[in-house]
Amino acid sequence: MNAIKSKKSKILSGIVISDKMAKTVVVRVDDYKKHPRYQRYYRSSKKYKAHDENGEFHIGDKVSIKEVRPISKDKHFAVVSKENKK
Repeated sequence: MNAIKSKKSKILSGIVISDKMAKTVVVRVDDYKKHPRYQRYYRSSKKYKAHDENGEFHIGDKVSIKEVRPISKDKHFAVVSKENKK
């Protein structure tokens, strides 16, 4: 009896910083971390390439991205939705 384990994929939110590639956007995801020694919070960011099939997301849009199977060498996220700015 083979049990299939379902892996929950990561969902991150960030801001689109580049849309110059075809079907790809670059999303910057910011994270606040606590310094282990000084107990101060600092901001770190990471850039992810995400798949955008229709080219509907542009620079400055706040989006949610979801981890998917590898699409290319660098792309393993896809844009899920656009979030409202408040």
